[in-house]
Amino acid sequence: MVILELRDVWAGIEGKTILKGVNLVVKEGEIAALMGPNGSGKSTTAQVIMGHPKYTVEKGDILLDGESILGLSPDARAKRGLFLAFQYPVEISGVTMANFLRRAYLSVHGESTRKLSVSEFHKLLVENFKLLQMDESFAKRYLNEGFSGGEKKRSEIVQLATLSPRIAILDETDSGLDIDSVKIVADSIKRINEDKGTGFLVITHYARILNYLKPDVVHVMYDGRVIASGGFELAEELERKGYAALNTI
Repeated sequence: MVILELRDVWAGIEGKTILKGVNLVVKEGEIAALMGPNGSGKSTTAQVIMGHPKYTVEKGDILLDGESILGLSPDARAKRGLFLAFQYPVEISGVTMANFLRRAYLSVHGESTRKLSVSEFHKLLVENFKLLQMDESFAKRYLNEGFSGGEKKRSEIVQLATLSPRIAILDETDSGLDIDSVKIVADSIKRINEDKGTGFLVITHYARILNYLKPDVVHVMYDGRVIASGGFELAEELERKGYAALNTI
């Protein structure tokens, strides 16, 4: 079982400390949620896990399968089985979604995947587009260019399903999605979790996507620390009382 673990992680950007001793565990096959108000450090946690070069880890460690990954580049971390769905997916003009995913697939999975034929890879893409209820014509479009907000978020999950990571971090994937899209994304996450055993860290402000996912564990972040962990009932309590309830946790 792959386990991602943050041990007493202190990290920041441009001399400002944002994470102040984060302890967090995400297991392969588990759906975990990370909730908290704006500015609590949720997105910073995602960026630090993936090794964004603008962020500095001041103290602590990040381990994958018991081995520190602090010295690894973002690309090397992806090859080890980590994936990040961005809060604001980027557009890449001139690169079709199919070509981007083909190159990413080969980069992440290495030489052993080069025997995968073009037709086999196309079949894989079609299956994943169907999973997200997207027309396969998106494969020929430039990555995220001209996509709606919801299409960009679903495109990220198509990428996730294609790359098949061991641990996936979703940074506010539900942000900007309408009701139907939230359900489609949530159902896809559950399917990938069940079929491939991918572990998820779902970062969100709201419980609405969690109502569909029913995460195994919910973590609450406040002022750069994880201050509480529990079952789905913790998310329900925050939804009822708001983040003002953090003063009582």
